[in-house]
Amino acid sequence: MTLDQWRRGLGTAISFSVFGLGGLIIGVFIAPLLLIFVRNDTRRQLMTRQLIRQAFKGFIGLMRIVGVAESRIGNWEWLNRPGLLILANHPSLIDVIYLIANTPNANCIVNGHLVRNPFTRGPIKAAGYITNSDPEAVLAAAKTSLAAGNSLILFPEGSRTRPSQPISFRRGGANIALHTGTPITPVLIRCTPTTLTKGEPWYRIPPRRIRMELQVLADVPIPDDPNQPVRHRARALTAWLTAFFNKELEQFSHDRDTRPVPGNQADDYRHAGA
Repeated sequence: MTLDQWRRGLGTAISFSVFGLGGLIIGVFIAPLLLIFVRNDTRRQLMTRQLIRQAFKGFIGLMRIVGVAESRIGNWEWLNRPGLLILANHPSLIDVIYLIANTPNANCIVNGHLVRNPFTRGPIKAAGYITNSDPEAVLAAAKTSLAAGNSLILFPEGSRTRPSQPISFRRGGANIALHTGTPITPVLIRCTPTTLTKGEPWYRIPPRRIRMELQVLADVPIPDDPNQPVRHRARALTAWLTAFFNKELEQFSHDRDTRPVPGNQADDYRHAGA
């Protein structure tokens, strides 16, 4: 391991220690206080989401300061609209942090095992995030959340993408879009070099600084065909989204590899989380 990797390894340890401590503070101290003093569930969840968003911005800034990761997001202002159904690929454990940090009042669908994690259980419950334990309950909760003007973040793969493998979506995102009539806001995520993939520990330090790049695409309207059962439409839409994301990700990677990454220029790039 090089000296630079040792330095970034120390920065990674600091970053994730701060992240875990922040989760405990929110879950053990702040969430109970909000439960006591803010009786309205909706207002309490909104306040918790705002707190988590600011905490994630701080985490992104910390990773940048200690040299662990740098990041950019294209068309970031498109995430400022209310009631978005955001579908994204899932290359790394930390990509959700960048999405929540840049999406006002974001709700998200999380794996049920995170509710049993002491570092994430408190914030998830306090923010009212939706767990994927019961598919029928997820659909109802997603519909209620979108109707209230919240944006909903979902990774339709159901798990992190395996490096160098094409993505494959499950039907959850398509089902939510069809049952709620909500257009899909696609977000492409590229993490180079790959890190924090499925089963990869945080202490496996990549050979160089992580670069997280996100690109928000134009909304995808939902096809309306009342003559087809929803399950058939969901299957077709899922297949289309899978092909669409794979094609766009290939082009996105090609574009980023063949031209310099711009700064604050006219193509709507900025530092993510700034």
